[in-house]
Amino acid sequence: MAELDIQISVEDIGWPGEETLLSFCERVLSAAAIYLRDSEKQPFPTMPPEVSLVFTDDASIQDINAEWRGKDKATNVLSFPAFPVQPGKMPGPMLGDIIIARETLEREATELEKSFDDHLTHLLVHGFLHLLGYDHMNSAEAEIMEGLETRILAQLGLSDPYEGQDLKMEP
Repeated sequence: MAELDIQISVEDIGWPGEETLLSFCERVLSAAAIYLRDSEKQPFPTMPPEVSLVFTDDASIQDINAEWRGKDKATNVLSFPAFPVQPGKMPGPMLGDIIIARETLEREATELEKSFDDHLTHLLVHGFLHLLGYDHMNSAEAEIMEGLETRILAQLGLSDPYEGQDLKMEP
């Protein structure tokens, strides 16, 4: 299994420390990569591909969301693949960037009656799948992506994040 080269930037003081976040993210993203490799036959480069994680606040993610997606509002997670890739195809040496907003994550975790860590785990898996070409722009894509999220989260001991919930990941 190709390991992941995880790079972290913490831009908001409300996040846990960088070492804590790195350890947490390595566990979550490694589990996701192993699941995809073993169950979905997802190939990975021999050299560990790079994933950039940015832990920021609502104001920063709102600016990014407005600039790149034309949506002038905060969101929980944004993913920017470094290269276009189709699900199940070999990704490049850089997978891309995942950006997560702390305040939105905290608010949603409370609304969903989930722990901060459990919701962060879900957002990391969701963002990682986007970097590998998965999307949820239509119901067929959403069914595939949400099914993968649910199965990966189960591997991490978490329940289905979509079961009985109206809060789905925004397209």
